[in-house]
Amino acid sequence: MKWSFPRQILVALLIIGWLATYPLVKYGNGEMIRAVIAGAVLATMNVILGYAAIEYSIGKSATTFLKFVLGGMGVRLFAMAGVILLLLNVFGFHVVALVTSLGVCYVVFLTLEIIYIQKRISTRQQD
Repeated sequence: MKWSFPRQILVALLIIGWLATYPLVKYGNGEMIRAVIAGAVLATMNVILGYAAIEYSIGKSATTFLKFVLGGMGVRLFAMAGVILLLLNVFGFHVVALVTSLGVCYVVFLTLEIIYIQKRISTRQQD
């Protein structure tokens, strides 16, 4: 298992958290902070599961790789949608804060995940 990708995720999460601190403290409240943290945690769990799928399938056939990475992405998206509905409808999380936090983290993490997959595949092909 390579630790460069989890470190990149941690650094990205710290930077996003640092950038979000001032607006949350200045304009937010406890409900919004709770929703922002929940969105960041949900996006982080999603990318860690994606990383596990990549690491598991990277040495396997192209079919297995596509099943685990792309199929896993679909499963993760449906699971995230279910958790979002639960957080909004049952626990009453702040909608805008949750969706914004999740969206920002998801886009940043997905970009890092795509770059990581490209690097892993190109490194694998060179070996």
